[in-house]
Amino acid sequence: MSDSGDVFEIHLRWGDMDALGHINNVQIARLFEQARVECFNRWFGNARRGIHLLVARQEIEYVSILHYSTDPVRIVCSISAVGRSSFEFGYELLDPKGTVCALAETTVVIMTAEGKPAPIPDEVRTILADHRGGPVPFRRRRGATD
Repeated sequence: MSDSGDVFEIHLRWGDMDALGHINNVQIARLFEQARVECFNRWFGNARRGIHLLVARQEIEYVSILHYSTDPVRIVCSISAVGRSSFEFGYELLDPKGTVCALAETTVVIMTAEGKPAPIPDEVRTILADHRGGPVPFRRRRGATD
């Protein structure tokens, strides 16, 4: 996945560490959130006005421990799926050495101002298609059995 998608460099904060000396899982979810917001700003710019979004689901797979560093981490973002009223962001979090530390996928639903799901507008669909990547390479998906 790291060979496709937009790359965002994000600096960790000292306070992102937990008592075990690695970046806390909640902070990793926040890193993915920050990358998602930066994606919208980069991809849509002012065109995102009037687009109401709801995060419907997020799945994170922790692959390797992320240790604090003053060098930024990299998050690779792409669109992994597009439906009628929802789409999915795929992410890969890499430490400064390039080790994959976490994978994630977030389902986002387009909403009306009244809070109802709405079809993805054509102009939004076009932008999403421009950033389409492959599926997130999770090691094990929900519902899978050994």
